[in-house]
Amino acid sequence: MAQPDLILTARLRPAALDARRGVVRLHPEVLTALALRPGDPVRLTGRRVTAGIVAAAGPTAAPALLHADDLLLGNLGVRDGGQVTVSPLPVVAARRVVLAGPAGVVAAVSPEMLRLALLGKAVTAGDDVSLLPQDVQPDASTRSLVEAARRSLSSRVGYAWTSTLLRVVAAEPGPGALVTMDTLVGWEHGPATHGPDGARPTEAGRPTGAGRPTNHAPGGGAGGAATASRGRADPGVAAADGRDAVGTAPADADAPSLEDLPGLRSQAQELTELLDLGFHHREVLGRLGTTVSLGVLLAGPAGSGKSALVRAVAARVGARIRPVWAPEVAALTNTAAAERLRAAAADVTGDGPAVLLVTDVEALAPAEEAGPVATVFRQVLAETVRAGAAVVCTTGRPEAVDPALRAPDLLSLRITVPLPDPALRREQLGVLTRQVPLAEDVRLDEVAGRTPGFVAADLAALVREAGVRAALRQKSAETPTVAMADFTAALEVVRPTTMAGSTLELASVTLDDVGDLVEVKQTLTESVLWPLTYPDTFARLGVQPPRGVLLYGPPGCGKTYLVTALAGSGRANVLSVKGAELMSKWVGESERAVRELFRRAREAAPTLIFLDEVDALAPVRGQATDGGTADRVVAALLTELDGIEALRNVVVVGATNRPDLVDPALLRPGRLERLVYVPPPDGPARVEILRAASRGVPFAPDVDLSTLGEELDGFSAADCAALVRESALAAMRESLSASTVTGAHLAAARSRVRPSLDPAQVAWLAAYAQQRAG
Repeated sequence: MAQPDLILTARLRPAALDARRGVVRLHPEVLTALALRPGDPVRLTGRRVTAGIVAAAGPTAAPALLHADDLLLGNLGVRDGGQVTVSPLPVVAARRVVLAGPAGVVAAVSPEMLRLALLGKAVTAGDDVSLLPQDVQPDASTRSLVEAARRSLSSRVGYAWTSTLLRVVAAEPGPGALVTMDTLVGWEHGPATHGPDGARPTEAGRPTGAGRPTNHAPGGGAGGAATASRGRADPGVAAADGRDAVGTAPADADAPSLEDLPGLRSQAQELTELLDLGFHHREVLGRLGTTVSLGVLLAGPAGSGKSALVRAVAARVGARIRPVWAPEVAALTNTAAAERLRAAAADVTGDGPAVLLVTDVEALAPAEEAGPVATVFRQVLAETVRAGAAVVCTTGRPEAVDPALRAPDLLSLRITVPLPDPALRREQLGVLTRQVPLAEDVRLDEVAGRTPGFVAADLAALVREAGVRAALRQKSAETPTVAMADFTAALEVVRPTTMAGSTLELASVTLDDVGDLVEVKQTLTESVLWPLTYPDTFARLGVQPPRGVLLYGPPGCGKTYLVTALAGSGRANVLSVKGAELMSKWVGESERAVRELFRRAREAAPTLIFLDEVDALAPVRGQATDGGTADRVVAALLTELDGIEALRNVVVVGATNRPDLVDPALLRPGRLERLVYVPPPDGPARVEILRAASRGVPFAPDVDLSTLGEELDGFSAADCAALVRESALAAMRESLSASTVTGAHLAAARSRVRPSLDPAQVAWLAAYAQQRAG
């Protein structure tokens, strides 16, 4: 029996999990009434007809409500509180989807990446959709592929990928069809994915087979950023040249110039010389009785411009490009993947110079658990290089690439794209803001200094975000400009790609907000801030900066707060981890977590790594009863701190209440060599802490913080801050309209907040500090 339609009231649901992902949440009773299960498509009728993916609402949700995000309500044409008719939809896979979007996004996002972003979504012609993948019912078989697409979207489009909206131009067979890996997805009048037989979908307004090949690939955000900043059309859209749908395009006329890629000039020169020699001067090599191998591994952080560099160099030497996105090929069956690779190789071994560009190559040739496709890939690379074509493979994780690819007959040359320093970031900002009307107060040098770890794609996202904020502020202005305040506001939301996995929220405090601890603050400034802020000075004086610092002292005396203030004072990224968070019961996972932590730190340099409760992470070896896990973690830490691979522009700060439990090898010079004692506050220090903690608290005239601070014997810094908070709560309990905090409120708070310092522990730590100083 057909299920009846239900009319529900729409409610805006601003949940991060559902935001702009085409998800509606219904009460479990409504799901039962409509015979729906989470993940099923559902037809929604308001002023327009659209579709969504259904999920269960919380147990406290009202049965009469339909929870949806702003994008879905906009597709329905209803506002919060409007009426929506809900009915089940049969599960039908979409055969073909065509989308339209901003020119910069079309140029940067390949159809394969676009299909992964839409995977599992119910699409309807005329709707708006986002690039955010659907996370309610993830498919386990494609989860790793979707994660690769997230990284590539972040590197190609930058921060803007999370807010970009696209228009569904066509969707077949009809409203609510689900996008699958077999769906033909493409851009309007642009490139599209391959079907099972190699065909492409019919483009809107054009017959099938027009043969518009794509001449760009995921990974390498600087190219997309530069293209977007100049407002160019999709560089992959080229005139048909008689080739079939999978053929290569002619040399890319819209490729970015090398002048638009500051910081990559030396890498561009090296690659240009190699390709020019291999393509145009082989007769010279023949006279010398030698040959050249045109296999290159191009390594560098995501979004640093690797693909843009290859496009620019290929255009300079007059070579065609055949892009291959490795994660997409790796997701195919072994037979289909081998066919796709051999077809790509055949495209570049024809007439004229050509480059096979393989992005994110670690997906095809992983260092661990390489499958049959990796063997075929190595064979194809060897045959392509022997045939005289160039093969350039890009990766953001060179340690994850199969070492066998570095054989002399494969990728014999490695070129590294470095993380830009402040000078290069300043130059990149100059290129990105070339056509942006900047206000007189904009100081690009300061913006460059406040963006540690930013690559070209991140800087492009920063400029876009600043422009959006300027537009919102000056909607009616005839000559709007982007001010320094717009960049400052943009810096609060745009984070570097290398920090995408970090959930650390930094407070806007500096060392000036830390009460007392003058000597401690000076030591930390010299040991932590100076190496990160003035590395050139250390190099000029021939001094190796301290590698790490250990903060120790009683609980609640401000060790963690000091690190937070360091993060606010310096111009460095911060990676914070609790000691126990890196420990795992699985063999090898703890050491892997340590290596991953330091790898991310190197990529985001300058970086401050904060290891809280370091005694749990690096206890004295030989005493643990965990099967040797702690000993292996200590060994991994020591290797990362002073191993063969240099730890440049990275400072490690540890914190502990028990320095005697930390392995002594970790406290030697070159590791956590500076031990800084954070003592409990004395009377004057408690006064300073109370004043710092109560800056926004309106105290009545009868409150004397100087006298109060002298009386709080045994109170830690955390206790003093808790006393201020409790006094404000006491005022609120008395009256919610209270405007001041009186001495009576402080007295009431003192009866609730007790001192937490243990005199015996304080005495032991003071003796330990005196012994270390002596």
